[in-house]
Amino acid sequence: MARPPLPIGTFGTIRTYRDRSGWRARTNFRDHDGVTRPVERRGRTKAGAVGALKEALRDRKGPAGSDGITSDMRFRDAAELWLEAFQRSVDAGRRSPTSRETYENRLRGLLLPAVGDLRIRELTVARLDRVVATVQDRTSSSTAKTVRTVLSGVCALAVRHGALVSNPVRDVAPLEGRRERARVLSLGELADLLAKLDGDEVAMRHDLPDLARWYAGTGERTGEGLAVHWHHLDLHTGTVTWGGGLIRVKGEGQRVSRGKTDVSERALPLSSWLVGVLRERRGRLAERFGVDQADLRGPVFPNSRGGLRDKHNTLARWREFRTRAGYPWVTFRTFRRSVATILDEAGLSARQIADQLGHSKVSTTQDVYMGRRVAGRKAADALEAIKG
Repeated sequence: MARPPLPIGTFGTIRTYRDRSGWRARTNFRDHDGVTRPVERRGRTKAGAVGALKEALRDRKGPAGSDGITSDMRFRDAAELWLEAFQRSVDAGRRSPTSRETYENRLRGLLLPAVGDLRIRELTVARLDRVVATVQDRTSSSTAKTVRTVLSGVCALAVRHGALVSNPVRDVAPLEGRRERARVLSLGELADLLAKLDGDEVAMRHDLPDLARWYAGTGERTGEGLAVHWHHLDLHTGTVTWGGGLIRVKGEGQRVSRGKTDVSERALPLSSWLVGVLRERRGRLAERFGVDQADLRGPVFPNSRGGLRDKHNTLARWREFRTRAGYPWVTFRTFRRSVATILDEAGLSARQIADQLGHSKVSTTQDVYMGRRVAGRKAADALEAIKG
């Protein structure tokens, strides 16, 4: 009767042999591709040879060219395989290159120093819970959530490769950070801020007034506003159709990506005052670049040469202005939140506001972007029935 094969990832009897140079320890190991291969190590003593062989068996990841994750593989090697898989999703257009860059930065900066040399089988709930909690204590809840996402991704891939039975990150304690209430600009503050923009020579030189009005009038994301081109605008009907954003990709520089969500590609109606701002802007830019208005191409908010302006430089110039103006808390996202709250107070539904902002989930609009306000009079009127 034929001898049954070794189970995957195990080895047989260790045999030792003495020769002139010392000791040899040898066994057969069944790799994760199903092939049984001899493995041998040497030592000055019998115990040394056996110890060296057992260490080699613990470290064994499979045959040369194997791309699978094993329980004895180090976390750093499994993480590289996960990054490669994520990159394939980026190449296919299913994931964002900025997400990959963020995940890689968190992996190399925070995770590899903490768990890079652990074996996959050593990734217990307790260990990973401590890692995530430490990141939260030393940085922020947001960064800890990203770290947890990376850990979960690597462990999920290990589960699919059969190196883990279940994903230990599922049982890591939930992150409970205190969410700050979204602060928004009142109409009075918005008018004051725009007036200060118009009176600030540095802000004018960096083309910030029109850009701020764009965000205040549309609620678009920062990258969306910087990526909108003239051919996306129809100033006759007063609409803009767009779904991409300006991003910076490591090794590539700036480029326009697809939208952040499935509903980012949307047609937005523009207020008449914003259409007026854009008409005046088109005339100024056409004169500046020496072309007819009908022939104006490129970004609506370009750099000095007519190309895409640098997002990081634009944000830096805005930070400088808001400090001078006495509004240090106002970011471009503040305009987005303010738009959500203005539309809410005007009676639009959460779904309509989410469509304006390009959110796929209404809950994101309600929980993150809509400023909380005093309950309407209807609530008090309804409670009048309680009076005794």
